[in-house]
Amino acid sequence: MAYDAVKMKDWQISEAAEANMPLPDEWAEKLGLQKDEVLPYGRVAKMDFLKIIDRLKDKKDGKYIEVTAITPTPLGEGKSTTSCGLMEGMGKRGLNVGGALRQPSGGPTMNIKGTAAGGGNSLLIPMTEYSLGLTGDINDIMNAHNLAMVALTARMQHERNYDDEQLARLTKMRRLDVDPTRVEFKWIMDFCAQSLRNIVIGLGGRMDGYTMQSGFGIAVGSELMAMLSIVNDLADLRKRMDEITLAYDKKGKPVTTGDLEVGGAMTAWMRNAINPTLMCTAEYNPCLVHAGPFANIAVGQSSIIADRIGLKMFDYHVTESGFAADIGFEKFWNVKCRYSGLKPHVSVLTTTVRALKMHGGGPKVVAGLALPEEYTKENIGLVEKGLENMLHLIGVIRKSGINPVVCINAFYTDTKAEHEVIRKAAEAAGARVAVSTHWEHGGDGALEFADVVKEACEEEPNFKFLYPNEMKLRQRVETIAKEVYGADGVSWTAEAETKAKAFEANPKYDEYATMMVKTHLSLTHDPTLKGVPKGWTLPIRDVLIYSGAKFLCPMAGTITLMPGTSSNPALRKVDVDVNTGKVQGIF
Repeated sequence: MAYDAVKMKDWQISEAAEANMPLPDEWAEKLGLQKDEVLPYGRVAKMDFLKIIDRLKDKKDGKYIEVTAITPTPLGEGKSTTSCGLMEGMGKRGLNVGGALRQPSGGPTMNIKGTAAGGGNSLLIPMTEYSLGLTGDINDIMNAHNLAMVALTARMQHERNYDDEQLARLTKMRRLDVDPTRVEFKWIMDFCAQSLRNIVIGLGGRMDGYTMQSGFGIAVGSELMAMLSIVNDLADLRKRMDEITLAYDKKGKPVTTGDLEVGGAMTAWMRNAINPTLMCTAEYNPCLVHAGPFANIAVGQSSIIADRIGLKMFDYHVTESGFAADIGFEKFWNVKCRYSGLKPHVSVLTTTVRALKMHGGGPKVVAGLALPEEYTKENIGLVEKGLENMLHLIGVIRKSGINPVVCINAFYTDTKAEHEVIRKAAEAAGARVAVSTHWEHGGDGALEFADVVKEACEEEPNFKFLYPNEMKLRQRVETIAKEVYGADGVSWTAEAETKAKAFEANPKYDEYATMMVKTHLSLTHDPTLKGVPKGWTLPIRDVLIYSGAKFLCPMAGTITLMPGTSSNPALRKVDVDVNTGKVQGIF
């Protein structure tokens, strides 16, 4: 049944739907899984990836459907809601459908954007568990990541305190001679904490650590989260865990987790995180949750492991990419698909009247404040002016050879006339289109959407990457900037260009993926520029190296790896009913 999404809060809908949610043993029977392939964690379960994929290895893959979006407002345009709605709509049509979504970060959950559970009648349940740690993957990543920093900073202290003979006798270690000004790794936590971006550690005496500048990033931006997204199995994770660059020594040589002999312990912390968590939509469609955001500072994909399982278990498998098609889809296309070898059939471009009005020159949208009336009343002119952003991103998807479907994620304040303007423009650009009211009506509101996607899946895609693997870093960045973002070209700071040339000169970096870091709020590096800006250049100020994930990360603009908490965060509304123990206020 569909609940009254206009009057009920998301957590209330989740609570109501949870009353009939299948339990782990019931899921095993429903999905045809063996008893030892489902590992219960309370009301949800982990999936034993290795056992399932081994048993189903000869089964033909289902249809592969990716969900992305146009450039969003700060509120987000509902990719998770659309993913859940598509699963619900296909389920209503009697199709064997499931999906893979990313685990939400505690940062936005307790800040202004809220959880990534979807919304209305198209959300994942149980919502509280999903939003507050789930089965512990992010916590495992934090422990593993910070253990590397513990190993590094302790080693620096001991090397300072002991001479070579003492070091060898007392610690059984050789001297690494780490350059304290070239420590690349930082600490992580899963909140938005701007006061921890830049810190000094090791204050006190010689036994209180090594005094140096340091800082924190958000946990879901960790290299370990990126690795979880793109590894194929536990052996792959373990190998990469020894290859992470933490710092450089005083001769400029990388200092890795392998040098510190900490990779095994880090993998031990993440041994359970390799298995996806099984959840479901409010209409009880199965969905795997694995890996996490953000696509503006990380890969931003649900994992290859979850997709591999889903494609074996379901005839139609829906997977989500972070943020808009210029970053989330681009990384899905040129990084995730390159690593996985999987070829998608359809890409759904989530589109809203609200975002198009913003791109058409509507008033500024501020998270936490009421929307100006231009966004809740019919305004065909603003929609028409904003269409250019959608059309540009349809073009990006078509360059990949994947079949585009525009899903108009309908709000109850939209009008049919506004939807019709979007439909005509999208169809003229070569995309299929569906209006979907899944937020308000669940699967019943997504029947047209389900039918259009099913039809698109029957058409074979002509998949191709944007650039060949042998293309060098700077040329890749220029190709992405021009072909995906619409830039005229790229400018490099002296430091960034020096790094890029060094990477290009070393053949081992040819196999590294190019993982762009930029704002999700604009096609450009500047979040204030909406629509499809013309006559601009993408500035690259640095290039980070993730040698475990095998990413080179060009950084555009002033984006930070640790977001900040707003003046009116969601944490003020979250509480617990002391009589029932149930969490309230998560949205």
